[in-house]
This record gives sequence, structure tokens and C-alpha cells, in this order.
Amino acid sequence: MFARHYKKHLSAYAHGELSPEEAARVAAHLQSCAACRSEFEEVKLGIRLAEALPTVAAPEHLWEGIEAALARETNREGERAPQTRPLFPSRRRALIPAFAAVLLALAAGGAWLYLRAQRPGWEVARVEGAPRVASGRIGDHGRLRKGEWLETDSASRAEIAVANIGEVEVEPNTRVRLVETRLTEHRLELERGTLHARIWAPPRLFFVNTPSAVAADLGCAYTLEVDDAGRGLLHVTSGYVALETEARESIVPAGAACMTQPGAGPGTPFFEDAPEPFVELLAKLDFENDHASLDSILAGARSKDTLTLWHLLPRVGADERARVYERLAALAPPPAGVTREGVIGLDRAMLEAWRASLESTWLGESTPAIRRVWRGLWR
Repeated sequence: MFARHYKKHLSAYAHGELSPEEAARVAAHLQSCAACRSEFEEVKLGIRLAEALPTVAAPEHLWEGIEAALARETNREGERAPQTRPLFPSRRRALIPAFAAVLLALAAGGAWLYLRAQRPGWEVARVEGAPRVASGRIGDHGRLRKGEWLETDSASRAEIAVANIGEVEVEPNTRVRLVETRLTEHRLELERGTLHARIWAPPRLFFVNTPSAVAADLGCAYTLEVDDAGRGLLHVTSGYVALETEARESIVPAGAACMTQPGAGPGTPFFEDAPEPFVELLAKLDFENDHASLDSILAGARSKDTLTLWHLLPRVGADERARVYERLAALAPPPAGVTREGVIGLDRAMLEAWRASLESTWLGESTPAIRRVWRGLWR
């Protein structure tokens, strides 16, 4: 169906008019094609501007222009045109229903276009049990609208079609709400429970709010869990996810995980095969402010745990940062131009240069295309 570039399909993609397979191909192409990505940004900007247009009342002299046009048309048809007086009142009253019908038709068409662009609801499929939407049970299929909650009990599971960009599987004992769905943002709120997301859209279109952080999709598949206390655990199985608050961000690649906690936000990411004591010490540092754990974390860090150590650099004080630097440099010497003083001073360019040299260790056998996406996240 598609040629070399996808520009002529971007509007259909933006409005959810492509099949899931076609949408997935467009999303994959956008990640690697700067030209189509730039075009897509223009499409999104146009829709945002259209949504922002104000509603303006018709001017009082509108009828005068309509009457003059009708008079000219009547004159062309050979009838006597009115000279100095307007159309007689009965004619004007007779025209009102016709113009009202036209205006209603225009309003209905505008409303239809607006609803289509906004995508105010997502399809939900029952996987097992009796999922509920807005307190009502659904059959085999239902619809989750903006502002509504989807809830599963201990025997229920459901699957949500996220517009045309992915799908979310909802596990038992989960409560999730549709917060927003529009061209530039699709957002859920996970109050408690577990969901599995598979997204094939360009980065930062799909978000999940939790009580302690926001999971921002960067083109990925992941599992997100929230317990009754609002604590979260993210497992990424492909691609990348950003866990973020206003104060902190953790970028979590495939094979890694990250914990979150209300009041503290996202912790420091770690690979899932890290030793259990390493993860426990990291949680104490992140959420209990137990800086005595730092030395043990540094001593137990493996080569691939440079992911954790690199994230720790801006999260500890200058004295501790020097110790993190020494261990990180021992595991993976910094590239030319990256100095101890610059890293301890949190020089952004140096931190990014060191990150770029570390990414092959973090990504393992990831494909070149995935690595390009990863590099783009840090620009």
C-alpha cells in the first residue's frame, strides 16, 4: 500500500483511519524518517490550531446580505426586484426554517469532524469474567469514554484498543480511567492493579498516570503495576519508557525496571537480572534516603549496571558524585573530552557524551534502528 514515504497517509493516520497493521507501519517509519516526522508535526499543529479557533456569533447585518443576494437572484429570473424596501416579512419568516436547517447541518457536520479528531472513546473487549465500565458490565465488547473508569475484579480481564496506536491488556483487580484521547495525546490513569501496554506510535503520544509518576511511552511494550499504597513498578520488554515527574525523569530501556513511590517519584532504573541485594539497596537509597547504601551499590555494580550509575550522578551530592564517577569510570572509562570535574559539575554535554558511549552496553543486541531512537531521546 505504501510507497517510499508516508506523507500522503499522515492525515489518515492522525485521525485513526488506518488499519492497525498500516498504523504500525507508519509509526515505525516515523521513528526513522525525519522528513515524514516533520510533516506529521505540521499535521498535528494544524489540528491543534483548528481546535483552538473561537466560536464567533454571526453579525447583525447578515440578513441584509442574504436579502440582497436573494433579490439579485430573483431579478435574474425575470421577476421584479425590490427597490427600496427589504423582502416582505412573510418571505423572511418563510426563509428562517430553511436557513436554520442549513445552520444545523453545518453544526452537525462540524460536531462530527470534531468528535472524529478528538477520538472520545476507545473500544474494550472482554477477555474473561465481567469487566465493568462506568459501573456497568460490558458484554463481549464495550466502549470506554473519556472520564470513565474500567474496573476488573479477581476473575476479570479486558483489553483496550488505544485509538489506532496500540493496545492495553488489563489484569484482574485493576482500576483504570481514560483521561484524554486526541491526536497529540492519549492518556490513561492507573489507580491500582496491572496493565500490559503494546504501543506502535511515535514517542510521547501515549501516557499512563500513576499516583507517583507518569509513564511516557517512547515506542515500546511494558508492564506497569500499582499497589494499594500507590507504589509502582515498571518492567519494559521492548523499546523504552520514561518515568517522570516535574522534578525527575528515569529512562528505562528493554530488560530494565524501575520503582516509583508517592512523594518521591521514580527511582533509579536497574536491569531485571540485577542481584536482589543490589535492588534492595537501591530502593533504600531512592525512597528511604539511606545514603549509607551507596558504597554497597557501587561495589556490587556490574558492567551493565552503568545504566544505574549514570542515572545516579545527578541524584546524589557532589561528594557522593565523585565516588559514583570513580566506579563508573572503572567499569567504562569516559570518552575523550569528558573530565572528572565536568561530570561532577553535571556538565550536560559531557554527561550525554558519556551516555552515548555507554548505550551499547545498555542496549545489548538491540537493532541499529532501536539505537537511533534511543540516541534521539537524549537530544
